[in-house]
Amino acid sequence: MKLDLLAAMELTLSAAIVVSALAIGFGDTAVRRIRLGAGLGVWFVVVVALAATEAFHYRGRIGVSGLGLAVVLPIVILSVTVLRSAALRQALNTIPLSLLIGVNVVRVLGVMFVLLYLGGRLPAPFAPVAGWGDIIVGVTAMPVAWLAHRRGRDARSAILVWNIFGMADLIAAVALGVISSPGPLHLIAPEPGSGIMATLPWMLIPAFLVPLLASTHLAVFYRLRRD
Repeated sequence: MKLDLLAAMELTLSAAIVVSALAIGFGDTAVRRIRLGAGLGVWFVVVVALAATEAFHYRGRIGVSGLGLAVVLPIVILSVTVLRSAALRQALNTIPLSLLIGVNVVRVLGVMFVLLYLGGRLPAPFAPVAGWGDIIVGVTAMPVAWLAHRRGRDARSAILVWNIFGMADLIAAVALGVISSPGPLHLIAPEPGSGIMATLPWMLIPAFLVPLLASTHLAVFYRLRRD
């Protein structure tokens, strides 16, 4: 479908933007930036391969419940990797808050959830909640990033409120997506279900962009507490 093709291009571009920004932010040398970008690129390819085989589809080998693991496990791995690496931990302490916040501008693509809902391909409340929540976070990301850059600690309250909302939006979207899909955790039974989120190109959202962007929220929380 045309929407799927458009989404594939936009999601790939969004992933490239986030990966490039974080590789530059966390890498203090060209070599380290290339390594970070390559590592995240391998993760992207693995997600594409899993989505292409529909491994996380409710009829797949792993199933929808495994999609929750595909969201949580990368966050744990990223967090542990950064905290255990002296270089990455130092980068976390110095990376501009404005960069961590600004990369979330890609979440304006939450409009895709709304379009899928209007097209009868995703159910409520999952799609409207995830879609409009992402749109709000994406639209406000740049103004909040500007505040962080210009006012620093004086903008702490605004940053904290934005960050809590942004993280809560991701948690709500993942939870609603899982319980709206066929499987052992299927608690909401609207039609259609959210099974397409385990297929290409849509799986790039829960299995790649969501963990990566959730990690930026965790990094912001860490910096606000530390600073």
